[in-house]
Amino acid sequence: RPQVFKVDCAGHYLPFYGAAAGPKEQEAMNFLEKVVEESKEYSANEATRTAIVCLGNVLGSDFRGTEIEVGVVEGKNGKFKVLSQEQIEEHLNAIAEDADS
Repeated sequence: RPQVFKVDCAGHYLPFYGAAAGPKEQEAMNFLEKVVEESKEYSANEATRTAIVCLGNVLGSDFRGTEIEVGVVEGKNGKFKVLSQEQIEEHLNAIAEDADS
């Protein structure tokens, strides 16, 4: 099962299903804690969209595919890839469609 390990300055680490870092870390972690139980069963697309929604929620704004960068780690080999602007737009469109329904 994929996990994220967050390491603090003292070298302590804990496993998470999602983590945040930066100036709005606590707000993002609060958002992620609310969806953690259902997120354990998310597909890669659902996890990516949840991360984008979390970012928008914490920043209090919507954005276009040219305004954010999204990287994902997928598969058994854990290969990292950066999504193209078109792929990000597809996710943003799917998020908008879900919000409308």
